[in-house]
Amino acid sequence: MSGPPARVYVARLAGLAVFDPQGDQVGRLRDVVVVFRANRQPPLVIGLVVEVPGRRRVFLPMTRVTSIDGGQVITTGVLNMRRFEQRQSETLVLGELLDRRVGLRDGSGDVVVEDVAISQIRTRDWQVQKVFVRRFVEPRRLGGRIGRRRGEAFVVEADQVDGLSIESGPQGAAGLLASFGSLKAADIADLLHDLSPKRRVEVAAALDDEKLADVLEELPEDDQVEILTKLENERAADVLEAMQPDDAADLLHELPAETAEHLLQLMEPEEAEPLRRLMRYDEDTAGGLMTTDPVVLAPESTIAEALAVVRRAELSPASASSAYVCRPPLETPTGRYLGMVHIQRMLREPPHASIGGIIDKDIDALGPLSTLDQVTRFMATYNLVSAPIIDDDGHLLGAVTVDDVLDHILPADWRETGEHRDGQPMTGVIQVQQQAGGTRGA
Repeated sequence: MSGPPARVYVARLAGLAVFDPQGDQVGRLRDVVVVFRANRQPPLVIGLVVEVPGRRRVFLPMTRVTSIDGGQVITTGVLNMRRFEQRQSETLVLGELLDRRVGLRDGSGDVVVEDVAISQIRTRDWQVQKVFVRRFVEPRRLGGRIGRRRGEAFVVEADQVDGLSIESGPQGAAGLLASFGSLKAADIADLLHDLSPKRRVEVAAALDDEKLADVLEELPEDDQVEILTKLENERAADVLEAMQPDDAADLLHELPAETAEHLLQLMEPEEAEPLRRLMRYDEDTAGGLMTTDPVVLAPESTIAEALAVVRRAELSPASASSAYVCRPPLETPTGRYLGMVHIQRMLREPPHASIGGIIDKDIDALGPLSTLDQVTRFMATYNLVSAPIIDDDGHLLGAVTVDDVLDHILPADWRETGEHRDGQPMTGVIQVQQQAGGTRGA
């Protein structure tokens, strides 16, 4: 490697694009894998965790890295597409070292790891040689809250740190959360899923309620249950309130009945009631799939008012695609359901016109006991991304969106495999050479 940087800080590498020699992007760097050695030898960097299309994480040996410089990683272009599985002897720098509380060999006290610097030596191996740390300062209580003070920050040699490789050492989450940057909830969910169970819970608990709710909705059910049950009950109830009602109801279905009921009792009554209604339906019916919080408007609402509602940032694209027109009350279950209006139709009408005058009355609604197959065929027939669900008396109960249908149609492990049903990796248009075999070669 010609002219490598003297020192590269790992936290700054998170999310960097990874390119082949021809300049085609093959993925993004998500973590750095190191192994600790005996006799105080610097930890050896053995490879990178790279996310390739299909959100699959694969292992890239450092022997195939030709350059880490200029805000990018250059490789030989050969990637083994087998999903990365961390071995017992391996440690993830971003996932497991950042925020670890360790001691200094000079006896000067505890410090917290804020970053790790790796360097390439004359043998062309990469090693952890420096650690950026901050003096640990015990938090103090100020009135009714915990005050946190920041200690002195400095760089030390890796061999001057005690406890860097101890899995059970105290560890926070601020550094790893900072490395998430502006990642979307689905990407953060992927990163959490790849962490150890202990670290996954630590990092998830450090997210605020809204972000954690968004991330939980993107995680496999077993991860959702693991995280929620490790939170304090009051915090778990707050997170459930922040989730989409259908996702929260699905998660409560996975908990023991007594636990679910206790959390429902801790929630605000107006937040718990929609979940109780959803939990009465089988999860593979329209009632179990639907959200109880679609866009609902009165017929006298103007087009301008309707467009202002669907522009709300918290709405998903599927939920914002249609408005449902009903008689009061406008909270589900509503008054009589009159019909739906697509956002494309709204955009073609004058802003002062009433939404009641452009209702699409040609599309029937589904009942809450409609099966998943019936819902899927209905949406496909009418090219819908959301569909209304009404009761026998014509009251709107909620709406099913296409993302919820896909969650139930796709294999249960679709978030983990990154593969189509036929088993082929979803590699998109980026050219990635797939190497046969499953070993980590040089």
